[in-house]
Amino acid sequence: MIPQDVTPTAEPIKNGRDAHSTRTSKKVVNYTVSEKVFSANRRNTLRSTGPRTAKGKAVSRMNAVKHGILSTEVVVRGLRIQEHENEFRALREQCWQCLAPVGSVEEMLVDRIVTAQWRLRRVLMAETGEIVLSVDGGLRRRADRAPLPLWMFLDKMHDAAVQMEKSTQGLDYLKAVLRSVRTDVEREGELTEATYEQLLKRFINAPNHLTRELLGYRERYLANKDGLSPEVSKENHQRAVVQYIERRLAGYEVLNDQNEEREDKEETAQQLANVLPAAAVLDKILRYESALERQLYRAMNQLERLQRRREGEEVPPPVTMQLSRG
Repeated sequence: MIPQDVTPTAEPIKNGRDAHSTRTSKKVVNYTVSEKVFSANRRNTLRSTGPRTAKGKAVSRMNAVKHGILSTEVVVRGLRIQEHENEFRALREQCWQCLAPVGSVEEMLVDRIVTAQWRLRRVLMAETGEIVLSVDGGLRRRADRAPLPLWMFLDKMHDAAVQMEKSTQGLDYLKAVLRSVRTDVEREGELTEATYEQLLKRFINAPNHLTRELLGYRERYLANKDGLSPEVSKENHQRAVVQYIERRLAGYEVLNDQNEEREDKEETAQQLANVLPAAAVLDKILRYESALERQLYRAMNQLERLQRRREGEEVPPPVTMQLSRG
């Protein structure tokens, strides 16, 4: 308002569209708006009539999303999980353009359809995550295998070394033990009593075919039935023990390849089995998905009925059934 275009006057109270009244004690001061200000206000009003074109109206419909009113409650923004608001906005815009709601009720139903679709996408992500967790978790558990079971060493009905030869983990243990014995024999020149006792300790003092065979080499060396000189007998003994260990290690490499092939096939089969989530998780996913689908189809049905009625079509009332337990 421009001061020089306003003329204050004092007169009794009266109603009028062109006057703004303010009560001061017992008098009323009226500010009469000049024609110049009135025309300017009218021009300003004409500039803000809202969108007129179809494109402008479609854009204005998305104001709620642009200001984050709907997406704030639907789009997940966690520390690890970050859903993209642009994707949600694009989905909502596509649904609005396809379904063309008119009025607040239809717009509400379209938003229900949008949110149901968005949450159904999340169901697929959850299923994928469960599969990855199941497969990778199995790989991790098998990679971080527990130590060899104690029964292998204590069960007198089973030879611990024979049981270990059936798995790559057991073979790795046997190879490490034999390499340690070979190092000691090459350093000492013979299989000493201390080396043999250390060997037994690694099998929890439970003899097996490996310890028995190595003990046989030591006993024959100590007996020296051929009457060889101590130097020759020791050299022959060292050579025989080392050659025995080398043969064992070579045989273990062959067994290791066979076990690896078998375990790889078992691992592949286990991964295929893990593609399906666990029964409890799968039931949870399916129940959540079914609930969302019911919401989606209900909103779509209600929207269709409203739009057909708006276009003048006779729409029969929905068929409802009430089920009760007898």
